[in-house]
Amino acid sequence: MVFRTFLCTFATYKVMSNMKTAYYQVGGHVFGVSGGEEFLALMENYEPFRCDNHSTFNIQHSPLFELTIGSGEAPAYSEELRQDEEGQEIVCGRTADGEAVFEFRWWQETAGWLVCSEDYHQGRLLTTGRYTKMAIDNALMVLYALATADRGTVLFHAAVVSRGGRGYMFLGKSGTGKSTHARLWLQHIEGTALVNDDNPVVRIVGDGSSVVYGSPWSGKTPCYRNVSYPLGGIVMLSQAPYNKIQRLGGIQAYASLVASISGKRWDSRVADGLHETENALASTVAVWHLECLPDEAAAKLCSLNIEL
Repeated sequence: MVFRTFLCTFATYKVMSNMKTAYYQVGGHVFGVSGGEEFLALMENYEPFRCDNHSTFNIQHSPLFELTIGSGEAPAYSEELRQDEEGQEIVCGRTADGEAVFEFRWWQETAGWLVCSEDYHQGRLLTTGRYTKMAIDNALMVLYALATADRGTVLFHAAVVSRGGRGYMFLGKSGTGKSTHARLWLQHIEGTALVNDDNPVVRIVGDGSSVVYGSPWSGKTPCYRNVSYPLGGIVMLSQAPYNKIQRLGGIQAYASLVASISGKRWDSRVADGLHETENALASTVAVWHLECLPDEAAAKLCSLNIEL
């Protein structure tokens, strides 16, 4: 999945007069969002992560990135790559002045354009008035994934459950059954709770261990929990007429992670950071391949093996 000095002029970018700023902490990283009340009101899923209080967040330390939300017209840019999934399309490009641009579309209607600084620490979102919340969420996911790429942090396309004080992550292509398998754990494995259903954060912390975090982004199942757990295992799912699980190692473990991690891999800084984190995860966290049916037996087979 692919998701700098601003040269946007005020003729094409309108900032609301009732501008407010809020700060949020996700996966241990703080970011700021500025915009009119009508934009911040769309961000209810971010409230569990809000950290405006100085006892939670020391404002003297700069946020990792900041996003300003307004309205405006399309910037001129050259397309580099695009991704289309279930009606949502992200077009990546660059202006003649070298600014990175991400256009967010929903069923071929543009919701907004994100224009970024070269280090992805500053962003402006130009909204069109259509699908505004989708544009805000996509802009923040893109900025988060790119700004944290060289900080031992990755944004996964996965479902995560917790049990026994650890988090377990389920990967796979769209439609493979990640949410279904997580739901089977909730139904049949006692003590299981849902952490996130689509976009958890994983971070390599100071001692080299891996932690999985809930996030404000959770796909079709609302689950916006500000929680974290040591990462106990990663399971790559594939559909089959039987249930079978095996542990992966080496290049197989590494390859199973790459397809589920967001990043702009033609940017060398981003690519190098993601590679380092992916390699650390493949080397230190148990990675499994579960071929399965969508049934109770699959959840129990998975749980018995990966929780050993």
